[in-house]
Amino acid sequence: MAWLNWLKGRGDFAVNEKRWVMLDVETSGLDPNGDRLLAIAAIAMRVDWERKRLSVDLGDSFEVVLRQEQVTEAKDNILLHGIGVQRQREGMAPDAALEAFAGFVWQSPLLAFHAAFDQAMITRHMRHYLGRTLPNPWVDIEQLCAVTHEKVRARSLDEWMANFGIECAVRHQAAADTLAECEVLLRIWPGVAAQCDSWRDVERLARQQRWIARA
Repeated sequence: MAWLNWLKGRGDFAVNEKRWVMLDVETSGLDPNGDRLLAIAAIAMRVDWERKRLSVDLGDSFEVVLRQEQVTEAKDNILLHGIGVQRQREGMAPDAALEAFAGFVWQSPLLAFHAAFDQAMITRHMRHYLGRTLPNPWVDIEQLCAVTHEKVRARSLDEWMANFGIECAVRHQAAADTLAECEVLLRIWPGVAAQCDSWRDVERLARQQRWIARA
């Protein structure tokens, strides 16, 4: 597999601009440097640059629970992410889970809401279990929201969902949150597409958010 060749230090990496991957993680807490990665969910999105169209490919999705050596038993945390003690104990071995995720992602750019947290968690665990990290570029869709909707006073995913009238049946569970994030991106896509002709343009647009004064 190409992913295995890359893992061994062989093969070139080129971003697939026509297949993006939206993802979300569930964790044992909010400390990216100390808490544990419990689950990853991801959904592919297809980009037709010629027609400036973006679509969600539900048939191209990924979800995995990582087996935990030390399970999270705190009731409030379990109620939040819905991953009980038994599921934590019966999850996939972390190295196999992360390798499967990397294989699913392959050359696609990665997107998430407040992506820095997801990136830090995945990077730390991949470095620990696989000795490598993903070379894929990341973009925070909250930054894209801010730069395309400058007058909206929203910060959290819930606030942006409320602004666009998006409902999520089960919040704070990776698969449902990932789909909600896809819907948010679809809502802001016209503003993104109007300013972008490539993935590099999307990265550049996201970086512009830092110059926006936000009340």
